[in-house]
Amino acid sequence: MKKVSLILTAVFVTAMMVTSCGGGNESASSNEVTIGNQVWMAENLNVAKFRNGDPIPEAKTDGEWKAYADAGEAAWCYYENDPANGAKYGKLYNWYAVNDSRGLAPVGYHIPSDAEWTLLTDYLGGEEKAGAKMKSKQGWAEEGNGTNSSGFSGLPGGYRLPDGTFYDVGKYGDWWSSSELSTANAWYRYLLYDDGNVDRTNGYKEDGFSVRCLRD
Repeated sequence: MKKVSLILTAVFVTAMMVTSCGGGNESASSNEVTIGNQVWMAENLNVAKFRNGDPIPEAKTDGEWKAYADAGEAAWCYYENDPANGAKYGKLYNWYAVNDSRGLAPVGYHIPSDAEWTLLTDYLGGEEKAGAKMKSKQGWAEEGNGTNSSGFSGLPGGYRLPDGTFYDVGKYGDWWSSSELSTANAWYRYLLYDDGNVDRTNGYKEDGFSVRCLRD
């Protein structure tokens, strides 16, 4: 009986570890959408733990955000530090969280590379056509909604600058890639309320952007 009890305990602990990885909670969403040969999460990442269970620091004040940025350390925040924005848009992460060896994406997923983002936009007709297909049907400022024909359901979650300033919720949606350009910058994609493009550019690693995961 003792041996059976030990086996059952081991199974239970293993199950708990699996469910707790990658935040294992409010945000490792099972909502997915298949676009071409890729399977994407259909909403932004909202985890507060790395895949190994370690907590990701929350930066509530401008000073805290800047301190983590200056140290090159992972951090997350809600837009304007309001949990209601987290429920709608997910969390904003700096690129140090994206690149952390402990794993930001839940088990079975990864943060898309710059090349994988290009595969998505090419499949949707290129950068000048893909944006409207990726934007949600509601939530964008000045009637800048998309068709969401891709099912990507892109929302305008805004962003946070290295000094802690928040900008453009309702107007911009920004998503990190896992690909760096230099020691200071990494590639990302963004959608804008007043056109149908999806744009590829690079930003400071200290910026706070949304994250969308891709199935392995």
